[in-house]
Amino acid sequence: MFIFGLGYTASRIADALKARGWQVDATGSAGNMDFGDFDRVRMALDHSSHILSSVPPEDVTGGDDVLMTYGHTLKAAAQGGRWVGYLSSTGVYGDQKGAWVDESAPTGIGRRTARSDADAAWMELGARVFRLPGIYGPGRSALDRVREGKARRIDMPGQVFSRVHVDDIVSGVLAAIDTDAPSGAYNLADDLPASGNAVTEEACRMLGLEPPPLETLEEANLSPMARGFYSENRRVANGKAKRLLGWKPAYPTFRQGLANLV
Repeated sequence: MFIFGLGYTASRIADALKARGWQVDATGSAGNMDFGDFDRVRMALDHSSHILSSVPPEDVTGGDDVLMTYGHTLKAAAQGGRWVGYLSSTGVYGDQKGAWVDESAPTGIGRRTARSDADAAWMELGARVFRLPGIYGPGRSALDRVREGKARRIDMPGQVFSRVHVDDIVSGVLAAIDTDAPSGAYNLADDLPASGNAVTEEACRMLGLEPPPLETLEEANLSPMARGFYSENRRVANGKAKRLLGWKPAYPTFRQGLANLV
């Protein structure tokens, strides 16, 4: 496996593969290769049976650095029958006013146009595109925000989000490898979309702490990025991944996920 961008999620995928005896090469701060070492990266790509990118598009240029730099090599790999994957985002679905979306829903209608463009480009290339909602796991969850005093409760009735435990992303990607899943999009989300407030309140209950006060969106004085997050409302369906990959989340709701982290 060659991985572009050995970050929070991809590093756990790499660890799971290494535990199976795989050789894993990767770029990124924790990887063994520099993204700009073109000859070495291309040689590693040529010798990889599986390739995965977790690198998001650039906020400034809007382009996908991996595709812009190594697109020809990746296209040849995909056309040659090798396994190519991409970690995308369910943000490509935009605001659905709380409705359910699956992989057949239109993309590119939300605020994250760069991500949607990259998602579409990887789809066209022939990759397995894993669309991920809010990711949580060890060191990155509502429990940590509550402990650090950074948790918020925003008064937005009816606002829901989907989320997924990082270990369930790992198992989903491994399932796509084991089954040699066809190219296309796969939503990896848990079974229970819920409000951010519900998750924060459950984390507080588990830690024996009082939940933070309820605030309006204006009172919260959120950053533009955070405010943009609250501007979208959707429920993400995971049936395709269950059917085609035989995948089942170990943490089907945030309650099991938080309990595991406790």
